[in-house]
Amino acid sequence: MKIVNYTLISLLTVSLMSCKKEGKTNESGKDSLTAKKDSVVIPEVHKEYYGIYTGEFIGLEKVVDPTDGSEYDVDNYKKISLKINRMTKDSVYGQSIVNGNQRPFRGVFNEATASFVLDEPGNDKTDGRFEVKLKGDSLTGKWNAFNKASVKAPSKTLKLTKKEFVYNPNFMLDKDSDLVDWSNPKEFTEKYTDEQTGKTESYKTSKNRIASDAIFKLNASKQKLTEKDLKNLRKLDLEIIKNSVFARHGYSFKKETYRNFFEQTDWYIPVSNNVDNDLSPMEKENVALLSRFTKYAEDKYDSFGR
Repeated sequence: MKIVNYTLISLLTVSLMSCKKEGKTNESGKDSLTAKKDSVVIPEVHKEYYGIYTGEFIGLEKVVDPTDGSEYDVDNYKKISLKINRMTKDSVYGQSIVNGNQRPFRGVFNEATASFVLDEPGNDKTDGRFEVKLKGDSLTGKWNAFNKASVKAPSKTLKLTKKEFVYNPNFMLDKDSDLVDWSNPKEFTEKYTDEQTGKTESYKTSKNRIASDAIFKLNASKQKLTEKDLKNLRKLDLEIIKNSVFARHGYSFKKETYRNFFEQTDWYIPVSNNVDNDLSPMEKENVALLSRFTKYAEDKYDSFGR
């Protein structure tokens, strides 16, 4: 009886293995019919339009005056890059890069009007629709937020130029750059003495951080920095020298302070929200050293009018 059972089990095993082989899927886990269907290559079109278009992203932001509650509009300026990666007859694929936020988009291209309609996914509060027209190497048009209540400037205009991103370790801030950090004013309490009464009184004033010309002399992408190079620098100097490394690699800064500095240059093109793997070994060492010194450095503040 045991022999019969073993024989039945063996036959069943062979049968199952045979069935499994007949229904075997390919390495991707799809049956052969599906695999053939998915292997159809959709032809790409207009490859000459592929690339990075970067430039102004401007809208009006409503600001409330805390003293009387009145509202007024101020310019909301940012630098944006639109990267077109792939185009077919029916679809356009790419990504937008602004404020350190990299969002994919998909849309269509109208050949008759040379215009794009590009939609970000919509699952982020900052997502919206781009409607831009192509003329030569320029893209101009508008962007509208899907959720107008979630962003400061729900409608913006774009003026972009096609540029090729190139990493160059020689890139530096321009010598005529504004070296004031306008984004982080700090309140100070100061005293003055009335010459007539001799009475000393206190008042509050707002001051901003200011960098020194050291940022034009030290290049963390070209030279191995030492503690001696950094020990007497201001905190803002260290931050700019460090972030110049990331800017050269096309990092899109979330922090307004750094955007304001690097957007003053012609060479800065934001292309990614993570460039850590692009840094050279020397750059990584310099960044680590600069970070260590930044923790203990102090800033110099001064009063400025705008």
